[in-house]
Amino acid sequence: MINKWRAVFRGQKAIRICSAVVLFFFIVMLLAPWIAPHDPVKVNLLEKLDGPSVEHWLGTDHLGRDNLSRLIYGARISIGFAALIFLSSLIIGVVVGSVSGYVGGWVDSLLMRLCEGIMAFPNLVLVLGIVGIFGPGLMQVLLALMMVQWVYYARVCRNMVVSLRERNFITAARISGSSSWSIIRRHIIPNVQRPIVVMGTLEMGWAIMDISALSFLGLGIQPPNAEWGAMIHEGTSYMRSHPELMIYPGLLILAVVITFNILGEALSERFGVAKR
Repeated sequence: MINKWRAVFRGQKAIRICSAVVLFFFIVMLLAPWIAPHDPVKVNLLEKLDGPSVEHWLGTDHLGRDNLSRLIYGARISIGFAALIFLSSLIIGVVVGSVSGYVGGWVDSLLMRLCEGIMAFPNLVLVLGIVGIFGPGLMQVLLALMMVQWVYYARVCRNMVVSLRERNFITAARISGSSSWSIIRRHIIPNVQRPIVVMGTLEMGWAIMDISALSFLGLGIQPPNAEWGAMIHEGTSYMRSHPELMIYPGLLILAVVITFNILGEALSERFGVAKR
């Protein structure tokens, strides 16, 4: 399996470049406490709205907090929690989709009707409704996005499992006495991983934008913690005098989302997978 993925990265320059950029952002996210030059929440009103300097490379915000440090720490929320949403939704969706497609019958009907019920609502509207019930906060946003995102993985996985379960190698495994869980784990999931990875790569961009949008609205991360969407919201009051307060986090969101989308498109072409 490792050799197969190595071959993928050797195949296209776009995949290699985008993977390197994504890796860079994850390294910055993980090493934020060591590479950030200042405390991202430390207030110093004597230095508020200062321009770039040797001490503050990207200047300071309206409370004198270092912009560069807040951008670095903001990646931990915007990218780190988007990855958490992706992994959680992926696990739930693959398990539900595999069980639904392999077992079939009333189990399949029940699970797919549940998915269709969730998909009947626009994502952001449903997330806003869930956050409205449980109240604003990062954990509530994460829970709401997980509850929305897993259905797409489940639908894709279920459709692929339905087409796989009557294949000869599945029949042979069933005749040899392998349990249903063993068949799903050893034969079904390895055959659906590529489309799921492509889909997940594209969904990462949407997760980052959703987290940033909800934080911008004041429903996600709460002050004084740093997050790119929240930083854009804080910068709206200084749009004319100090537009860089909005430009810096906006450019990072744009760069990360475009990178994930290009990576997803390149993987889709490489694997010959149709996007949803």
